[in-house]
Amino acid sequence: MTTPSLPRRTPGDSGRKYTVPEPLPGAPSRALRIRAAGGWERFMRRAELPQPEETET
Repeated sequence: MTTPSLPRRTPGDSGRKYTVPEPLPGAPSRALRIRAAGGWERFMRRAELPQPEETET
């Protein structure tokens, strides 16, 4: 009894397309998360700048 050989697979595209899953209801969208990350980077850069001394009057 002989076992039939399996068909040979060639590496490459499987034909399936990857899609980004939709966010859950109430979760922030990808665009909003990207905007928030950019704002956080600006905030951190601004925090690193030397602050001028406040004078009391």
